Amino acid sequence: VQLQASGGGLVQTGGSLRLSCAASGRTSSSAPMAWFRQAPGKEREFVSVIDTWTGNTIYADSVKGRFTISRDRAKNTVYLEMNSLKPEDTAVYYCATRSGRIVTSSQTQAGVYDYWGQGTLVTVSS
Repeated sequence: VQLQASGGGLVQTGGSLRLSCAASGRTSSSAPMAWFRQAPGKEREFVSVIDTWTGNTIYADSVKGRFTISRDRAKNTVYLEMNSLKPEDTAVYYCATRSGRIVTSSQTQAGVYDYWGQGTLVTVSS
């Protein structure tokens, strides 16, 4: 499985960006697809996940109401629409997936994901 993330860039506070994560190879139609991020000097943290089987979504409290995750089954692509961006959103954003389904309660944990994209940098200027 290969994941190709794109869409990062430089934006001012309050601006918007849309990240894309295109999956290829032997992907699972029932595996969750998630976004994580890592800011300089900080641990990687969960941002959002979509359960591609149920359509259920989960968001970190820090992005709830501002970010929206969605998927396009035909394109095997997941998107992260980011609005009202803040300087603290500055980070490298990674998409991730795994080889099969997993319980909802585990979908926010980085350790359950088998495959990771290369990351795309989002910089929000103040």
